[in-house]
Amino acid sequence: MKKSFVYVVIALFITSFANGQEFKQGTSVINVGFGLGGSYNTVESLSQRPSISASYEYGMWDVPGPGVVSLGGYLGHKSYKFDNNDKWNYTILGVRGAYHYNGLEIDDLDVYGGAMLSYNMLSYDNTYYAAGTYGNELGISAFIGGRWYFTDNFGAYAELGFGVANLSIGVALRL
Repeated sequence: MKKSFVYVVIALFITSFANGQEFKQGTSVINVGFGLGGSYNTVESLSQRPSISASYEYGMWDVPGPGVVSLGGYLGHKSYKFDNNDKWNYTILGVRGAYHYNGLEIDDLDVYGGAMLSYNMLSYDNTYYAAGTYGNELGISAFIGGRWYFTDNFGAYAELGFGVANLSIGVALRL
């Protein structure tokens, strides 16, 4: 019984600081996180590290719906190592746009979906051959995500999409 009371008090204390605002025109957010899954050889790989990524968004336009369109940038990286010591590095550098839906009556939640135009760089270091690049190309991907703010400026995010990771989670910092 005492443990339940303590958990309730802690929950009330934490939620008293959870008073974030919706994403609006002029809002800036930085996401930093890690991801699981991805586009390149995840099944054949014996060893893969979780991806790391960072993104920046700026609220550009209020649009009917209700919502805001944001523009920003993205950088992500993932490595794979095979049993023959071949190492593959996958890096994405992109420009992305998202629609942030503000019609929910939940102050601390930011839900969004969007698309990204990226330059995908795949490089390798092979035991038997010289290191090099392989299949660098432009890419288009889509994503959906959400952020939950614990304070006005700090929160957590999760995104589903295609790219350096299929699922990314991490922290969000509103500037």
